[in-house]
Amino acid sequence: MPQDNISFHEQIASNKRKSVFLIILIILAIVGLGYVIGNIYGDPFLFLIFASIIAIIYVVIGYSFSQNIALASVNAIPADRRKYQQYYNSVEGLCLASGMPMPKLYIMENSQINAFASGKNPKTSVVCVTTGALETLNKQELEGVLAHELSHIANYDIRFMTLTAVLVGIVAIISQMFLRSLWFSGGRGEKDKSGVIFLIIGIILAILAPIFVQLVQLAISRKREYVADASAVKFIRSPTGLIGALKKIKKETINIKESKKINKTMAPLFISNPFKNSDITSTHPSISKRIEILERM
Repeated sequence: MPQDNISFHEQIASNKRKSVFLIILIILAIVGLGYVIGNIYGDPFLFLIFASIIAIIYVVIGYSFSQNIALASVNAIPADRRKYQQYYNSVEGLCLASGMPMPKLYIMENSQINAFASGKNPKTSVVCVTTGALETLNKQELEGVLAHELSHIANYDIRFMTLTAVLVGIVAIISQMFLRSLWFSGGRGEKDKSGVIFLIIGIILAILAPIFVQLVQLAISRKREYVADASAVKFIRSPTGLIGALKKIKKETINIKESKKINKTMAPLFISNPFKNSDITSTHPSISKRIEILERM
């Protein structure tokens, strides 16, 4: 039985709602962890405040230099306009149609079909594609990939994922501080029955919470990919090019060899995960699922 068609507007709205819900889950994990640790030490805000300050400073520095870090980590170089005229023409056409400012264009030497975007906002954004993408994709497919990356910029996904990183960082730092404090203090002396219960719960949460929020972060990353796919269709008014590109990427991933030139922390930025992961630990949704949704638009 054929599935009903879906609109890109529905897809964008649905995945944005799911992303916000997942952010709320991380916040609840922080509150729960802070509450339990607060009951152990008698000050519910001590760990939250200190850990939050450290996590925010760490991520703000990374966010401020995000595009420089991203480009340097893959040895990207500015794209020569004379050599990559079609690349420039495609981005300029998409920016003109969408009213976005022109990003700076880069290339990275890699045989995989891939691309990423970075930057704090549309005015300071960059787009980088692999030489494999430029050599393998036709004009329509390349425009589909570029529209996807421009959608990340237009949707402020870098800012959104930075917020997620701050929250995940807070959970990780709180957990580490708590577990290390127990090690150095030897358990903080004798406790009554309720204190022992809170201590046990606190240890369990400190171990499991970072794992839980990291899985949630990966889920958010996957939702943002669906949003970017749908937004790309909105940009170019057709899913055909992006579908064609994803089909070539899918075929390529069967024999994919993980590139040592790409840092694994960069994986969420790419249109396709450059590394092999299971569905639950992947930064990207299944390519087959993405194609299926696009074909229904």
